[in-house]
Amino acid sequence: MGEKVRLTGKEKSELWFEGVVTVVLLLMLNYAVFVLLKELIASSQQLQDSIWSVKNVLTFGQDRQHLWSWRNVFMIFMFLLDVLVVYWRLIRRYRQIQMRHVIRELHYIADGHLDHRIQFKVNTDLQKVINSINALVDSTVNSMKEERRIESSKDELITNVSHDIRTPLTSIIGYLGLIEDQQYRSEDELIKYTHTAYLKAKQMKVLVEDLFEYTKVRQTTTPLNAVEFDMVAMLEQLAASFELEGHKHGLRFVVSGKPDPLMMQADTQKLGRVFNNLIANALKYGQGAKHIFLDAQKIGSEVVVKVSNDGAQIPNDSLSQLFDRFYRVEESRSQETGGTGLGLAIAQSIVTLHGGYIYADSSPELTSFVMHLPLRLGQTLKPAAPKKEA
Repeated sequence: MGEKVRLTGKEKSELWFEGVVTVVLLLMLNYAVFVLLKELIASSQQLQDSIWSVKNVLTFGQDRQHLWSWRNVFMIFMFLLDVLVVYWRLIRRYRQIQMRHVIRELHYIADGHLDHRIQFKVNTDLQKVINSINALVDSTVNSMKEERRIESSKDELITNVSHDIRTPLTSIIGYLGLIEDQQYRSEDELIKYTHTAYLKAKQMKVLVEDLFEYTKVRQTTTPLNAVEFDMVAMLEQLAASFELEGHKHGLRFVVSGKPDPLMMQADTQKLGRVFNNLIANALKYGQGAKHIFLDAQKIGSEVVVKVSNDGAQIPNDSLSQLFDRFYRVEESRSQETGGTGLGLAIAQSIVTLHGGYIYADSSPELTSFVMHLPLRLGQTLKPAAPKKEA
């Protein structure tokens, strides 16, 4: 990782000065110790006899030349000790210089250069510190990006909510203003103005309720009331409850499942909200559809549920945005039908709370919303890339 710390000329001079000063001090210390030791030996007869005994043992040849005199032993020992001391002092000084470079890099990052990382190759202990610093900066940058994303998301939410509330509110105030100023020509016109204001008020109520539900299910701490139930039976009940409305749109429900019964664990109230949103979308926007298919299949440790219709295809470039808040494939049509643009976002959040995932798939023959749910709560499924049909 990275490169070694490059020393400046001043820092190299600092190392040389450290080495020279250390050598000079050691020479002075060695000389002082040598003199003291010599005086000590000269003043102690017993010590002289001991030294002489060592001399006699460590001699070779008839001329009895001393190979290891006490002076030579002392000099060799002190030389090795001096080398170790000089090495230790230089290494310590070099590491201090490395630390200064690291601190300088830290100040550079702290000045706002958060894309910069410390790339030095240093000793093991300091390397651990550098790695921790880089990881901390990465975490800080990611947290700042996430905070900016959340802030932007909040601003977008406020903007969209303000726009969607302002439109019906303007109509309500306008029609009630006409009534207040008695600008109507007949009782029928008065009833028409009142009825329009009432419908716009209901539209606002739906938006506020959807917004409240969305913010609630977006919280990861939202509790789930898990119960054991039969998914196939639930789909059949949903089909029966929407049968009359489907008949008005010329739609027939087809329910299938395998195995039957298909027992699983989930919060049926919240899952019911998901299916209600998906079926309501199919009724409103499935132009030309004749059938709504509800299918559940157990695959391994998960349940795959599809809500499909054989109506008009959703454009491919819209599929990835369907679950965005306030996104509408056709703005004018959604306004006519009173859609808030939060239904699919709520559905996605509820499915995520259960540890599953949801995506849309659309072809000229069939448009499907596919949910992958775990058989038991507590499991989290990893989203697989859905196969998109051209």
